[in-house]
Amino acid sequence: MSEKAAGLNLDRKRLDLALQAARLGEFEWDIVRGVFIVSDRMAAITGLPAGEMPVSGPQDIQDLVHPDDREALNSLIQDGLRTEGRYEAEYRLRPGPNGEIRWLRAAGIQVLDDAGKMISICGVIQNITDSRVEEDHRRTLMAEVDHRVKNVLAAVQSLAYQTAKRTTSLDSFLSNFSGRLKSMGAANELLTAARWRGAAIAHLTAAELGGIAPGQTRWTGPELFLTPRAANALSLALHELATNAVKFGALSTDAGRVDVRWTKTAGGGFELNWNESGGPPVGIPGHRGFGSTLLAQVTGRELNGEVVPEFRAGGVRVRVTAGAQTLVERPDNVPEAPAVRVFETTQKTDRPTDLRGSRVLIVEDAVLLALELETGLSDAGAEVVGPAYELAEAMALLDGHIDAAVLDANLNGLSVHPVAEALAARGIPFVFATGYGDTGAPLGFDAPIIRKPYDVTQVAAAVSALLNAT
Repeated sequence: MSEKAAGLNLDRKRLDLALQAARLGEFEWDIVRGVFIVSDRMAAITGLPAGEMPVSGPQDIQDLVHPDDREALNSLIQDGLRTEGRYEAEYRLRPGPNGEIRWLRAAGIQVLDDAGKMISICGVIQNITDSRVEEDHRRTLMAEVDHRVKNVLAAVQSLAYQTAKRTTSLDSFLSNFSGRLKSMGAANELLTAARWRGAAIAHLTAAELGGIAPGQTRWTGPELFLTPRAANALSLALHELATNAVKFGALSTDAGRVDVRWTKTAGGGFELNWNESGGPPVGIPGHRGFGSTLLAQVTGRELNGEVVPEFRAGGVRVRVTAGAQTLVERPDNVPEAPAVRVFETTQKTDRPTDLRGSRVLIVEDAVLLALELETGLSDAGAEVVGPAYELAEAMALLDGHIDAAVLDANLNGLSVHPVAEALAARGIPFVFATGYGDTGAPLGFDAPIIRKPYDVTQVAAAVSALLNAT
């Protein structure tokens, strides 16, 4: 072997090692011979057969690419070769025999003859499927985090509004709102520690009762974990019950006791019983504050069950039942029981645009937010239809007379698109009030979009503007 040939052979071995180390596969499109050459490494990456395959033109090459990516890839290659004599691109191969999708990153360069005519294209490819899947997963997670944060902020705003509406002094508002806000924070802290897979009832109860009346409270029950939605609902409910016990019930005296017990029910949900004893005599309250409204209208709905209070002379008893949908399997990461916290209790009112004489449908799966919308639109003079918390509920309400609608983009994982489509077909204007970004909202309709957290007066003004435009 000549010295030159030996040198070329060594260079080839070095190139092979470099390609192997970089996990790259090489290819060549020999335009003169009309063949596309797939190396063994490229075959291993793509699943294409190694060796030469006849091609009569660019279309044969494009047939190897996913149909949705062909036009953009062809344009990118042509532009790159024309301007720089090379190209780089990311694209999908056409689906494999089992429907599998492979993402590739490719780089190619044109080879010219002495006359400057392109005679071949040589290049390398890399399998980037894992990184693209990871990127898509990360994008989905970020969209969900964005949605969740906006919903939490919207719930906080609603909590502030409902608390202020029933509070007569600033000091009382700050105390009540702070307590409810910290209750939500305690639940969210537990959920975050478990990567939002679930929170234990025992931990939620400890967070609410652990810091008040030492020795006067106890709780017991099996290890049960709640969904994020159920955890927040139960945390707020326990907070309201504890607040009332400290103010008026068993925990307002040294001799009083609060006993909390929960069990799993035959239907797969759970039942929690709150029992007060040893406190002052109990009477049926003559005034319903926001705490009572929350227990009566929000907690049961959020838990797919009910809340039944009993005002017995010997002490308040409350039975909370929840459906199987509220429970989840034990998370992989279960946090330690929360540190006890200082106990607090828990009530703006701007009159929105005049909506008298209008029937407005509310479609919102977060009960607290739906309550705020209902209150705000009713204060503006509207007759509220609903609220509808589920897609089926919303569709059923469309048969009645509706002048306008306020729609959440996502209803427990289902798109509100069918409702929007039906409203649009009937010429009924609507507003999207959503916590999702542009990629998550059912855009494509000529409708205003109000992002959570929002001021309910914003929503009322948008509805009024739509009605006045029709």
